[in-house]
Amino acid sequence: MRGGGVAYGRDHNPDAMTIWMVGGGCKAGHTIGATDEIGATAVEHVHHIRDFHVTLLRLPGLDDNKPSYYHAGRFKQLSQFGGKAIEELIA
Repeated sequence: MRGGGVAYGRDHNPDAMTIWMVGGGCKAGHTIGATDEIGATAVEHVHHIRDFHVTLLRLPGLDDNKPSYYHAGRFKQLSQFGGKAIEELIA
């Protein structure tokens, strides 16, 4: 998973990260993607963090375009900046 050049956290792993997911509609026992030999950069099946967010909304059956929240005088969508569900992750 790649953060698109934006440092998340305190610049920890901005170009690759590992996430373990259990239950909730995830495929069991699958590895999706790979990093370089030192684990610093995603090199296979690279997804943006926005794709992960959309996938998290999709797993319990939510339409990622529907949920919204009120902020700064207007309603905003949770996935308003794009992203596609990571289909390899969904059971």
